[in-house]
Amino acid sequence: MENFKRFLFFVCAAAVVGSLSIIFVLIWVLHYKEGLAWDGGAAEFNWHPVLMVAGFIFLQGTAIIIFRLPWTWACNKLVMKWIHASLHLSAFTLAVISTVAVFDFHNSAKIPNMYSLHSWLGLIAVVLYCLQIVVGVFLYLVPITPVPWRAAFMPFHVFFGTLLFVGVIAVALMGITEKLIFSLKSPKYSESPPEGIFVNVLGVLLVVFGALVVFTATRVPWKRPNDQVLHTLHTNEGGDDNVKAGPSLSQQLSDNADADADATDVRRRISKLDETN
Repeated sequence: MENFKRFLFFVCAAAVVGSLSIIFVLIWVLHYKEGLAWDGGAAEFNWHPVLMVAGFIFLQGTAIIIFRLPWTWACNKLVMKWIHASLHLSAFTLAVISTVAVFDFHNSAKIPNMYSLHSWLGLIAVVLYCLQIVVGVFLYLVPITPVPWRAAFMPFHVFFGTLLFVGVIAVALMGITEKLIFSLKSPKYSESPPEGIFVNVLGVLLVVFGALVVFTATRVPWKRPNDQVLHTLHTNEGGDDNVKAGPSLSQQLSDNADADADATDVRRRISKLDETN
């Protein structure tokens, strides 16, 4: 892998910041709020931020970068797909439970449902996330799906997955700000009480975690090589003779890139000749 030390830094930083985010949200609900319970009261609502941060943000971020970990490249690609899907399914399950907690609390407290922008965007994110999982399973885990379909949809799968991840963090920031404005009365949120400052730090941690995950996931040199390249690399590392005789992985990739460039140049020249004739 190119710049492995830099990759390791970003992955470790994401793990630390993501874990800190979970710790911060737990401290918030256990120390500043009513704790956790499932009784229709305010403590039941507190499951919402905890499960959203732990599941919909942290687990989703982990699922996004799981293919980037070089330690998993020796694993079968299908196995990694199942792990990827399982992490996403776990995140979706926790998101659904946290949504049920909000509706149950609102109904018990006679508070209207689905009136804020946070609730609208949050429910849209949950529904779209479910669709993303369903489409991903049928395209990449069901063996009957044609390979060209998988290849054609992959850019959209990656784009919408990243978009949903960023969108969920944005909705979470809206939610915690809304909660602080409604719950902090004396002193008010505008007076910067300790709870307000503490939760603001939580919001910053979520943004940093999102930035680390997106940067790691979008770096092309850190992508998992295709199975053919991995097989060639594994074969070359099988013995000293193979290592000496076979080209390095970077050399193979460079040769492939040169071949693609030559082919593009040839196509360009043929097109010009056609135009002249």
